[in-house]
Amino acid sequence: MKKRSYRKIPVKQFQLDAVTAAIPVGKVVLAIDVAKVDMVAAFADGRGEVVKIVAWKNPDENAELLALLRALQAAGYMVEAVMESSGTYGDVLRYQLEALDVPVFRVSGKRTHDASEVYDGVPSLHDAKCAAILAKLHVDDISARWLPATDDKRNLRAAVDLMDLHQERYLQLVHRLESWLARHWPELPALLDLTTASLLALIGRCGGPRDVAADPEAARRLLHGMSHGLMDQNKIDQVVDSASRSVGIPLLDRERDTLMAVASEAGRSLRAFTAAKTQLEKLSLQTYAQRMAPTVGKTTAAIMATFVGDPALFPSAAAYAKACGLNLKEKSSGTLKGHLKITKRGPGRARQFLWLAVCRWIRTDAAARAWFERKVARDAGKKSKALVALMRKLALALFHIGRGDPYEPARLFDLERLGLAT
Repeated sequence: MKKRSYRKIPVKQFQLDAVTAAIPVGKVVLAIDVAKVDMVAAFADGRGEVVKIVAWKNPDENAELLALLRALQAAGYMVEAVMESSGTYGDVLRYQLEALDVPVFRVSGKRTHDASEVYDGVPSLHDAKCAAILAKLHVDDISARWLPATDDKRNLRAAVDLMDLHQERYLQLVHRLESWLARHWPELPALLDLTTASLLALIGRCGGPRDVAADPEAARRLLHGMSHGLMDQNKIDQVVDSASRSVGIPLLDRERDTLMAVASEAGRSLRAFTAAKTQLEKLSLQTYAQRMAPTVGKTTAAIMATFVGDPALFPSAAAYAKACGLNLKEKSSGTLKGHLKITKRGPGRARQFLWLAVCRWIRTDAAARAWFERKVARDAGKKSKALVALMRKLALALFHIGRGDPYEPARLFDLERLGLAT
């Protein structure tokens, strides 16, 4: 390895002649190691050989780097940029590069990590070396074109983030409310689910058990109205009666005010979460996700569109399943035979919602339910393996559904073997 192979030159001192003298007119690869502030990029030729490494401050000195690229383009060079797909610190630069007609490619951070010892035999990894590795991986066709997100996808992501914001706040407050009730009204959670709007309204508007016991009719009217008349009268009577016989620690006035505030804020967050989820579902019906919605639900369809992308952009169903982290891996050596597992190299949020969708799927689809039951029987009652296998099947189905094909159980399951053939 050459001495000072990874020497960095500040962008303000960088001389472009060093690049043009080493690389004939043709392709120049700009391999960027993304950071919050201290960015590093390697200029490499079409074979991935690094010529110079430049360093600059993000975003203050981005303009100096872009000026270098414009000069290269004016001299007849074709510039390609490659960076890791990690975090959001590189998004601004990526936007500026696309505006400059510099195509941007991406490489998985795991690829860079795994190649740390491949090219120079040294198991070290730092920003300049990462940039050099990215250049090598790019010319070896390990990278993929990183297209800007469409407006539909950006709107969906914003709607998902808003829904998550309210849901996280809501669950945080519900967990806090649970500890309060365990101390001051332990009987109530056994009668009403902590996450219901009825329980939150009862505490937020009426107060603690002593307040409910003091005005039981107001509590009954509130529970009846919040449930839209669906709550059983016996259940309402049990809730009200539990207030008068509660063995919980009596609330002080300040404790009562705090308990009501927690319940009221949880109720507000629940309403905001519900409204955000409704808006997300409406947005999903305006995109290609609408084709998936009848199969997995509007919310799951929106999550898949946001975190995995348009199935039309994937070359095959297997590639779509791989993007979900549902492709299989095995670790075997000699007589040691490893088990097949999913790689989980994809958005965990997509797998989370696919898991929930599969749980609904086996209740509503006869073919999925029959296949699931046979799989569980073969695996000695292990349901999780069968659910993951169904997630893989569902991902393959969503690939075709998202491209406009109808859902056909016969393409996923052997209906004759399952006894469902007509």
